[in-house]
Amino acid sequence: MIESITLSAVATYDTTTPEQLNGLSLFNFVFGSNGSGKTTISRVVADEAKFPTCKVTWKRGSKLQSFVYNHDFVERNFNQSAELKGVFTLGEKQLDTLAKIDAAKRELEKITTRIESLTQALQGEDGNGEKKGELATLEEKLKGKCWVQKQKFDEKLQGGFEGYRSSMEKFRAKVLQEQMSNTAVLLTLPELEKKSESVFGPTPTTEASVPAIDTSKILAHEMDPILKKRVIGKDDVDIAAMIKKLGNSDWVREGRGFYDVNGGVCPFCQRETPDAFAESLNEYFDETFVLDGKTIDDLATNYATEASRVQEQLDAIIVSPSRFLDVEKLKTEKELLDSTITLNNQRLASKKKEPSQVVELESLSNVCAAIRALIEAANSQVVAHNQVVVNLSTERATLTAQVWKFVLEELKTDLAEFKVAKDDLDKAISAMTGQIEKATEDKRKKTSELQTLEKQVTSVQPTIDGINALLKSFGFQGFTLANAASGTCYQLVRSDGTDAKATLSEGEKTFVTFLYFYHLLKGSDTDSGMTTDRIVVFDDPVSSLDSDILFIISSLIRGLFDEVRAGTGHIKQIFVFTHNVYFHKEVTYNPKRKNLAMMEETFWIVRKPGLVSKLDKQSTNPIKTSYELLWTEVRKANRSNLAIQNTLRRILENYFKILGGIDLDGLCAKFEGRERVICKSLCSWVHDGSHYAHDDLYISIGDTMVDTYLRVFREIFEKQQQHAHYKMMMGDDYVENPSITTTA
Repeated sequence: MIESITLSAVATYDTTTPEQLNGLSLFNFVFGSNGSGKTTISRVVADEAKFPTCKVTWKRGSKLQSFVYNHDFVERNFNQSAELKGVFTLGEKQLDTLAKIDAAKRELEKITTRIESLTQALQGEDGNGEKKGELATLEEKLKGKCWVQKQKFDEKLQGGFEGYRSSMEKFRAKVLQEQMSNTAVLLTLPELEKKSESVFGPTPTTEASVPAIDTSKILAHEMDPILKKRVIGKDDVDIAAMIKKLGNSDWVREGRGFYDVNGGVCPFCQRETPDAFAESLNEYFDETFVLDGKTIDDLATNYATEASRVQEQLDAIIVSPSRFLDVEKLKTEKELLDSTITLNNQRLASKKKEPSQVVELESLSNVCAAIRALIEAANSQVVAHNQVVVNLSTERATLTAQVWKFVLEELKTDLAEFKVAKDDLDKAISAMTGQIEKATEDKRKKTSELQTLEKQVTSVQPTIDGINALLKSFGFQGFTLANAASGTCYQLVRSDGTDAKATLSEGEKTFVTFLYFYHLLKGSDTDSGMTTDRIVVFDDPVSSLDSDILFIISSLIRGLFDEVRAGTGHIKQIFVFTHNVYFHKEVTYNPKRKNLAMMEETFWIVRKPGLVSKLDKQSTNPIKTSYELLWTEVRKANRSNLAIQNTLRRILENYFKILGGIDLDGLCAKFEGRERVICKSLCSWVHDGSHYAHDDLYISIGDTMVDTYLRVFREIFEKQQQHAHYKMMMGDDYVENPSITTTA
């Protein structure tokens, strides 16, 4: 049976706020005026597939065949068709076949019950419970844990999450997908963050390498042999022994310059020297001595030049450093380089001054190696960076995989627990699904077997006999139902055999069509399927019918109620929609009902106060008499401003004029001013029996004026000493001392 019907974005039902018939029972009664939205409900039940914005929820997911009597049924079966389809029913002569049909039907019901039970265990009442509900809860829990990881690392690693950052469900699905295929290298979070800065940041450009510093020449100068050579004169000269003994070769060399410019006079004792002394000096400081001196001079010059070049190159690097270079360390090493070069320059200057001394330079090899290592490390990063730029798409894909690998590692425990629980649920769901599929196949086979048995004993003649008997008993003598030439359809004929369909009155058409539908409920319009379980909808079945026929139809429908209660037929649920108060009272009559609705029934009111239909569930039968219905309109908070005047007038006519025999002509004299005008506008229709109102009594209706009309309406009862009746009819909506402000 149907548990609920949801209506949205169809006909007069709202798009944003769906209306719902829920908590439905065996018998469901919907009352509403024409055009309020009843037929829309019947159409949704008849063919839900045509209304994708609406939903019909079936108990345990078992959908039954829908039989819907509405305007569409009448149009399709009577107005558009020259003949009525035959209604096939089971015969009563082949008892053994009927017994087989009964047995097959019971087996089919057992299979259906098993399918419903398995479906219940698989997905619960609403399709989202039991095992599937457990799986959904498990997946929801994992989704939350995955999203925590996204939020935790999103600030630094969001480039790796691109495309999955705005949806918890997509992020969870991506995690599970990566779990199946990710083979990336696992990096630490700092490594990922550093790579992300360049790979996921603004599109990078290539970087220039740090210029290499050639220090080979300056290091080679440190090993020059001249530094350790004692540069002195010839040993075989007569003054050599004295110079050697005194160890003053450098002193003599310096004094020689003064001797040469002093005209052969000793610069120390100021005496004339013999020519032999001058020759001895020249021989002592021979060509070898001069060449060694020049070598020392060149070494000092070249060392200073090369050192200056290296220093200038390092200064240029420090002024415009690469972002990959550790410039602070480079500055420290350069400071050490500069101090060492200064010291070595001083030692070379000393060697120039005193060539006979042995000099050793401080080695620059360690500091140059440190500088070279810093530059090489920077250039390695430059090369890696430039490679990333060249292969950016590949690098991004690689880093993205590494980011997800890191997330998988963070979720390792949660994913392991999820897999164990999900595998167990998947096994259970798969097993239940397999059992449902097998039971469904068994149901298909049993249904086919049942249809084959039904074809052996079906006939359209019992329906002809049944409808004709009803027509005769209700006084329809001018036509009867007859078997058409095809043998599987009906036609309406006069006593002389002529076609009667085109000449039937509206009431006759309605009644014949209803009887046809009524018999269809007990059979099928094909030669099988007459034993399928079904739900039935009657949508205003008494239009254009006389009151006596109305009574007959309500009695036939109530007879179906008894079959449903007893479980003797194939109808499992009934809906009755109507706008006719009297038919509603007849069809809902149940002497066992005290006040509130019984467990087997629900009552609904469908209204259209504006342009949108509204469904209101009632705790008891809302329609007792038409007079009570009028008072219901008065009590409603969302009453129609356009219709309230006529509602108030009809109450006054029913209570005062028809029931009380009270002349209201003099009543308005008890009011003054504007209230007298309003009273006259209410009583004028009662007085002359029409909706006519004099032009001088016309008052436009707004919310404030409605309040005034209601106040005057109440005062009419009070001035006629009928306040107790007013209070009784207003019920819980009665207000003891209303304070209503009337705008003049």
